Amino acid sequence: MEARLETGNENKRWYMRGLRDGIPIGLGYFAVGFTLGITAREAGITAFQMGLMSLMMHASAGQFAVITIIAGQSGYVAMILTQLVINIRYLLMSCALSQKISPETTMPKRMLMAYFVTDEIFGIAASVKGNLNPYYNYGAATVASPGWALGTVLGVLVGNILPLSMVSALSVALYGMFLAVVIPASKEDTAVALVVLASMAGSLAFSYLPLLRDISGGTRIIILTIVIAAAAAVIRPVPPEKITGASAAEHAEKETGEETEVQP
Repeated sequence: MEARLETGNENKRWYMRGLRDGIPIGLGYFAVGFTLGITAREAGITAFQMGLMSLMMHASAGQFAVITIIAGQSGYVAMILTQLVINIRYLLMSCALSQKISPETTMPKRMLMAYFVTDEIFGIAASVKGNLNPYYNYGAATVASPGWALGTVLGVLVGNILPLSMVSALSVALYGMFLAVVIPASKEDTAVALVVLASMAGSLAFSYLPLLRDISGGTRIIILTIVIAAAAAVIRPVPPEKITGASAAEHAEKETGEETEVQP
């Protein structure tokens, strides 16, 4: 009973921490969702349809692509292929987060984490030092998901009422959140700083160089993620003492030839 109570308290602490860190994400999502809702209204999508889409997808680029395809009256095949290319990066993000949670995490909890994986929630979750409790992601999603859905719905309903300056001011919160995630980690670890710089340089190259600039945004993210992450893993692998969970046990067993017990 005491162990179960302690686990509940620990989950609550993680949830409240995620709730706090998710506030700027929710504000940014509201602003971005508002502008997306205006685009959806012009394509003939209702507020109910947009809200349902937002709650089921949690993907700004993916939803924008859907709206564009609907407006262009393209077929289902084009929509499916487009979503696969744009959103496949979430597979990589989910794989990365799976290495930070306890091996004892149940499948329903893993699936709920995966459902709420977005670029921003992944960013704050990946920056958590050590192991990650799924309730951190749940807390962040509690603020971020409604903020996104509400923004898109209101964008459809009253998109032209709010002045553009107010919408732009709200969207600044999202950029501020990214800076808050990247800068501290870059100061602590030179490898992280180099990865950030390489990502910026790669993104710039894909934006301006011939041939590369014709590649879609989702494909750019996938290519840069795989190439830069693989290069960083080869050049600057994670030290054994920083490996957590099952990976640590496996590494120790290989080094010592003895079995190592993994604590859940």
